Order: sequence, then C-alpha cells, then structure tokens
Amino acid sequence: MCLAIPVLIKSIEDKEAEVEIGGITRRISLQLTPEAKVGDYAIIHTGYAINILDQEGAEETLKLLEEIAETAEEGE
Repeated sequence: MCLAIPVLIKSIEDKEAEVEIGGITRRISLQLTPEAKVGDYAIIHTGYAINILDQEGAEETLKLLEEIAETAEEGE
C-alpha cells in the first residue's frame, strides 16, 4: 500500500525543497509541482511533491493520520 502525505515546504533550492513533518526534515523533488512556494503544503509520494494543497486540507489530513496511528497503537 502507498501513502501520500502532506508536508510543509520550508525552503526551495532549484527544483528541490526542504520539507518538514512532525519535526523531521527531508529533501524532496519539485519536478512535478514547479508552482510550489515556501510556506505551501505539498502532498509527497516517494520523494516527489505531487500536488499542492491549502493549509486547512493539510491540517485535516495530518489530524486523520494521527488518529489512525493512535488507533493502531491501541490495538496492539
């Protein structure tokens, strides 16, 4: 199963961005989303930003992912 997750773009250099999620930073490619700007939320999959979304949508998605993780931990 594959999962695309929203991340916050912290900086951009050429066609790569440094992004953050949950205190973890990564470098990703912006090849597929050249319109991305610092401060945008991007949906990433396998190291590529595949879409840009608004802050409300990103926060809602992150909240749902946290709830899923908590439920999974309770079931162990």
